[in-house]
Amino acid sequence: MAKRVTGPEIEKLIQLLAKVPGLGPRSARRAALHLIKKKDQLMGPLAHAMGDAFDKVKVCSHCGNVDTVDPCTVCTDDRRDQSVIIVVEDVSDLWALERAGAMNAAYHVLGGTLSPLDGVGPDDLNIKGLIDRVAKGGIREIIIAVNATVEGQTTAHYITDHLAGLDVKITRLAHGVPVGGELDYLDEGTLSAALRARTAI
Repeated sequence: MAKRVTGPEIEKLIQLLAKVPGLGPRSARRAALHLIKKKDQLMGPLAHAMGDAFDKVKVCSHCGNVDTVDPCTVCTDDRRDQSVIIVVEDVSDLWALERAGAMNAAYHVLGGTLSPLDGVGPDDLNIKGLIDRVAKGGIREIIIAVNATVEGQTTAHYITDHLAGLDVKITRLAHGVPVGGELDYLDEGTLSAALRARTAI
């Protein structure tokens, strides 16, 4: 059995950091050590920022985004085209699309995908909220931007079926050859999707 070289407070810090995605036990130890070495410049402000976030962060009741205000900053932005809604699985997908800056639309966060094997059904996701938003009117396009997984496609089909008859255009993200990608390195599914989604030039 390995000897303990730190007190319980530091061990707890390491254990909590190890739960952050992308940090394993070794990375968590390095991160904890760095925070301890920079206690005044980094650890103190980080603890304060985390306390602030814990107290103030909330989920937007309109779209499912996380922010410190409800409705969130995206929903209250007058410069956005609120008639176009991009449907994403998670807040991280919303942030990724915003970093790309390709479209100035509204969003709707589902909170995951349908997965019967994992016990995730329609009632566990924010699908009803999306249907209610569309039913109120004023929405001309729904862009389904879910991952190209079996669960993502199942979710996309479910949403499409339940939006049928609501007089809204439904589109989805293109799938296929990535920019800079080489055909020889792509899997068969990606190549098939690229051929099916071919466009005129």
